[in-house]
Amino acid sequence: MEIDLEAIRGNVRAIAAAVAPARVCAVVKADAYGHGDAPVAGAVLDAGAGHLAVALVSEGARLREAGIDAPILLLSEPFGEAAREVVEWRLTPTIYRTPFLEAMIEAAPDGYPVHVKVDTGMHRVGAPPGEAVALARRIAESALHLEGVWTHFAVAEEDPEFTAGQTAALGDVVAALGDEGIRPDLVHAANTAGALGHPEARLDMVRVGLGVYGLRPVPGMAPEVALVPAMRVVSRVSHLQRLPAGARPSYGRRRPLPAESTVATVPIGYADGLPRRLVDGGGTVLIRGVRYPFAGSVTMDQIVVEVGDDPVEIGDPVVLLGPQAGDEITADEWAERLGTISYEVVCGFGPRMPRRYRS
Repeated sequence: MEIDLEAIRGNVRAIAAAVAPARVCAVVKADAYGHGDAPVAGAVLDAGAGHLAVALVSEGARLREAGIDAPILLLSEPFGEAAREVVEWRLTPTIYRTPFLEAMIEAAPDGYPVHVKVDTGMHRVGAPPGEAVALARRIAESALHLEGVWTHFAVAEEDPEFTAGQTAALGDVVAALGDEGIRPDLVHAANTAGALGHPEARLDMVRVGLGVYGLRPVPGMAPEVALVPAMRVVSRVSHLQRLPAGARPSYGRRRPLPAESTVATVPIGYADGLPRRLVDGGGTVLIRGVRYPFAGSVTMDQIVVEVGDDPVEIGDPVVLLGPQAGDEITADEWAERLGTISYEVVCGFGPRMPRRYRS
């Protein structure tokens, strides 16, 4: 896996220019969407992101251990017993339940920043608006500092009316707090889809995940914002054999070769994150800039590719995701073939896959 850190920097700069004066919080959870959390964190901060966001305390701890000193927002509330660990690693927690708030009041020093999450329609986690106001009131009465109030969009890439309703509901909470003299430093709602497609939802800060990595929630969304995919997955031909028409390579002998053909073996498989369903979806690979189909099932460690009579040699680079010689296999293409989304594609590559960083 080749990760282009300069592409990531460029994506952050492009998004920051588009959403200014809103700040940029780069979401680096799930090992930076499979791109590598610590290297990506350094790159996005270099490019001007002021905050990072993760899902788990352990993810924030990894970044601190890597020397990352920027503010790190926990997007999900941990269990109460983790409050002291949150403080130990200097993470900014999201709060939406009273028990965890009380645990933070007990564990944190005076002035420690926290954010309250409002459930405005995603219905996954978060406090209903009335409860969010009560939580913020309790924070204001304590020694904690209410740094932020936020929500998360459910359908920003496809339903502007519902998204506008979520933005308005968050605004109502902020207004109610203002009536009580409670004013958070940051109000934020927009994910990548919100940041690119809903200017009114950019507020004080946008939390950008997918866009950092050069991908768009919907292909073609906001084409004026120049984004470059940062991930390229490449292997090499390790073995070649000539097989007759009707031969059925790989497990299950599922597909006969339509004609005599050279079959190339490539050392990457489902243990590395290459889905077996990609074969049924008509997936291809690039060798010397030419697309070739799979010749049989994806196995744990290897794939077989039908290259016909073309001049392919052992050691030739094989691109599974990314550009080669004027063509490109995109995460969106994989997602369409697999019936999923590009998020799952880039997050799906396993720890066995070596990462190589380009800058």
